[in-house]
Formats: sequence, structure tokens, C-alpha cells
Amino acid sequence: MQPEATTGTAQPSDRGRSPSAGSPFGGELQMLLLPLMLGVFYFLMIRPQQKKQREVDDMLKSLKKGDTVRTSGGIRGEITDMTDTDVTLLIAEKVKINVLRSHVASKAATDAKEKA
Repeated sequence: MQPEATTGTAQPSDRGRSPSAGSPFGGELQMLLLPLMLGVFYFLMIRPQQKKQREVDDMLKSLKKGDTVRTSGGIRGEITDMTDTDVTLLIAEKVKINVLRSHVASKAATDAKEKA
């Protein structure tokens, strides 16, 4: 096959042009989109997670003897003893277990509150 003959007029090449050179807001739009995306990411992902972690930390600090709690493993029991890192739970008559304080998932409602 023979190459096609070219005419004498030169065609402008797209090789040297940037992809955004054709749009009127090319560089400016890109500079505005990045902070906008970071702001949306912060408000939709990071901020709610920080708020939830703060609530969990406050709940763990407010634990006291006699509270009924649920662990992350699903065990429900009453706090009988506490240290800075451990919690002793009474899960049945004469059955006590030690659980890391950080594994307490939530305070459980007492039976009277559940019925109401």
C-alpha cells in the first residue's frame, strides 16, 4: 500500500495542546474542584467518624459498677469491678469474665427501661 498523498496545506496538530485548553475554565475549574472534593470528603466521611468515636470514648469513661453493658462479642453482663483497661462482668450467677474496657460496645438498657 502506498501512503496517501497530502495536500500542500498544513493541518494544525492536537499533539501540543493540553486537554483543558479547549474549555474556557480549564485550569481554574481544576483548581476549584480539588478543594471542593476534599471538603465534601471531610464532611461526609471524616467528621461523622470523629463524632462517633468521641461518643464511644465518652461512654467508656462514664462506665461504673452496676451498669449493664454489651460487649463487641455480644456478651451482656453487669459490671462488678473495673480498672483502667479491664472490666469484670457478671454474666450469670457466679460466672464472671474479664473483658478489655475498649471491647464494651454499649450500655444496655435495664429490664425496667426495656418494658417501658
